[in-house]
Amino acid sequence: MERYRTRSADHPQRQQPERQQQPRRPAAPPIGGVPAQGGRPQPAPARRLPRARLTGLGGGLFACVAMTLVAGIAWLLFGGSLLAYGLLFLPVAAATALWVRPADLITAPISAPIAFAVGVWPISGGSGGFGAELMGIVSALSLHAGWLYGGTLISALIVVVRKAVLISRRRLPRRTA
Repeated sequence: MERYRTRSADHPQRQQPERQQQPRRPAAPPIGGVPAQGGRPQPAPARRLPRARLTGLGGGLFACVAMTLVAGIAWLLFGGSLLAYGLLFLPVAAATALWVRPADLITAPISAPIAFAVGVWPISGGSGGFGAELMGIVSALSLHAGWLYGGTLISALIVVVRKAVLISRRRLPRRTA
């Protein structure tokens, strides 16, 4: 591809500044972790986990699977305690809101209550036929609506803050280096 030049070679913006020569550092780390000049050793750079980004559907599936696992844990460890289930719903709702990608932020507060309802089925206490199971789920949802509202509120607040940060970053003037 041909590059078009509109400024002459002696124009100030086309001239490259001369780089100053900097001394090179030794390639190998010092023996024993202590630098030769007697300074403190440099700590190794911390390894960071990759930033997980879930789509809207992926966030909903993550929340549903996580809440089903939480229900199993609550059933095994706490005898099906809906209090423990509700407490563990709060971090799942927050994690879903934090891990969903920016384009799908609106899905996090929507998928959190759906996941609560999906996960409450194993520990709802319904016995017998379909009607008894359905009544167990409805009564569990109505009796523990506080946890449901709390987790949804946490998810919605995280989404609002993330969206505000995204909008403020978009409005900042971009600088060219």
